[in-house]
Amino acid sequence: MTATHPTTRHLVGRSEDVPEGGRHVVDVAGTTIGVFRFKGRLYAYENVCPHQGGPVCQGRLVPRVAEVLDEDKCSRGQRFDSDDLHIVCPWHGFEYSVATGAHPGHRHIRLRDFPVDEEEGNVYVTA
Repeated sequence: MTATHPTTRHLVGRSEDVPEGGRHVVDVAGTTIGVFRFKGRLYAYENVCPHQGGPVCQGRLVPRVAEVLDEDKCSRGQRFDSDDLHIVCPWHGFEYSVATGAHPGHRHIRLRDFPVDEEEGNVYVTA
C-alpha cells in the first residue's frame, strides 16, 4: 500500500506576476517552485535540478538551440527554436523544456512538476 499525501491549492501570485516568456519563483508549503508562462500556458516545477540539486527555476530562459541540416544531413550551423523555451540551470548548464520539464537529450531526466492554474487574475499551484 502506498501512502497518499494531502495536496492543497495555494495562491502564488497574480496573473501579471508571471509574464509571457517569464517566471515567478515562490515558496509553497516548504518547497520552492518556479511558475512559467509560455505560449499562454502555465507550467510549475520544483526549483531543484535533477543533475545536482541546483536552483534550476532561477536559471536563464532561452530558446532551444537546434542544429540546421541540409538535404545531405550535413550541419549548416545552429539556430534558435523559439517554439521550445528552455530553462538552463545556473550551476552546470543542464537544460529543460519549459513545456515538458524534460532534458532535451535524455527524456527520462525531468523536472518535478506541479498542477498550476489561473482563475480570476490569480495563479494557483497545487502542492
